[in-house]
Amino acid sequence: MGWLISGMVLLLGVHMLPHFQTLRGQLVGRFGLWPYKGLFALVSLGGLALIVYGFPRADVVPLWNPPSWSSIAALAVMPVVFILIVAAYVPNNIRRFMRHPMLTGVLLWAVAHLLTSGDQASVTLFGGFAVYSLFAMWSANRRGARLADRVVTFGADAAVVIAGLVGYAVVLYAHAELFGAAAVR
Repeated sequence: MGWLISGMVLLLGVHMLPHFQTLRGQLVGRFGLWPYKGLFALVSLGGLALIVYGFPRADVVPLWNPPSWSSIAALAVMPVVFILIVAAYVPNNIRRFMRHPMLTGVLLWAVAHLLTSGDQASVTLFGGFAVYSLFAMWSANRRGARLADRVVTFGADAAVVIAGLVGYAVVLYAHAELFGAAAVR
């Protein structure tokens, strides 16, 4: 569990920096923008590596039995997650109605996985990402996050949906190989 927690602290800890503008500004002022971004990426990758290493090695400590319908609910939610993640990075109309598609996608991903996994390591991993997503949305809203105002074509929206669904299909198919657990149990 130590590797997993260390990875979570590194990954989510470094992702907290942008929410503390004064501290971030001091670091950028001291090191420069690109060295700051490079260090940010390096710490993020290190945290992710520790999570990937630590999660499957954590002792399975059951906390609750997931409900029988949880896998079906997760399968229904996950296509939306992938669409929202794609929507965060390319022009689309979803951003005219939702300020934080990436964070909303991460929150839905975390909740879907919490529903299907009632063990301590899963609660640490997915619960940590859920709490971070909620905090990051709150923080961005306090700093004045706005909806997009530019209307884009239906084709742009269709491309977002198609890319999200393709991503979902690939991860669904390869989930066991990628993450050590079948998506459908």
